[in-house]
Amino acid sequence: MLGRPKNRRRQSERPWRLPAVNWRRSSVTLGSVALASAAAAALIWALDQPIQAVSVSGRFQRVAPVDVERVVKEQVRGAGLLSVDLAAVRRTLHTLPWVDSVSAQRAWPRGLNVLVIEQVAAARWGEHGLLNTRGELFATDERHIPPELAQLSGPEGTQSAVAQRYLAAQGRLQQAGLRLTALRLDARGAWEFDLANGITVRLGRRQVDERFEKFIAAALKLVTQRGEDIAYVDMRYTNGFAIGWRSNTTHRAADNGGRDA
Repeated sequence: MLGRPKNRRRQSERPWRLPAVNWRRSSVTLGSVALASAAAAALIWALDQPIQAVSVSGRFQRVAPVDVERVVKEQVRGAGLLSVDLAAVRRTLHTLPWVDSVSAQRAWPRGLNVLVIEQVAAARWGEHGLLNTRGELFATDERHIPPELAQLSGPEGTQSAVAQRYLAAQGRLQQAGLRLTALRLDARGAWEFDLANGITVRLGRRQVDERFEKFIAAALKLVTQRGEDIAYVDMRYTNGFAIGWRSNTTHRAADNGGRDA
């Protein structure tokens, strides 16, 4: 029996070779990529023109459009329309007093469109502060405060809670033809508010919402009819309320229990 030759290579063994490269085609492909990159760079350069015009829009009462335009031009000086940092523009405009929100958009070929929304003052906070409709303190040293705004006060950090209670209460009172002029929260957590006719309503610390509803249901009619004779209404009673008359006498209405906090 004849044996296999020892020097015969197995059929499965093949010498490894580098793959053939079409250098002409590769050079064409690389050239195309470089050409496309150059074209993109040229397009960006063509579009990134210096900003020459700033259009400012909005309903302005407290913010001056010229101030907005000045701030924007200082922020974009030397920048192109594509390279300008719109987020930085918005942040800078937010530093202006009475600015609530800002929109900044590119306007081809060399401009910016800026929309500014002013703060809406809902109430005063202390002597010189202003709260917006979200209960945020947006001004702390305002010199020109609209006189029709109610004055709110409370411990530090309670601005939002006081503002939300004010906004809820004033809507109910306006329906009855009354206007709330002040709302106070003291350090003990007790609430009271003043009406435009000079009446103070005391709600205390407990069951504040329930006492306010009781005032609307039980005391409001008397307040509207005899407001000039009433100094205060004390709702801190278990089953009723007390009225302090301007003649320094106190009358309890439907009261079967003592006064609570």
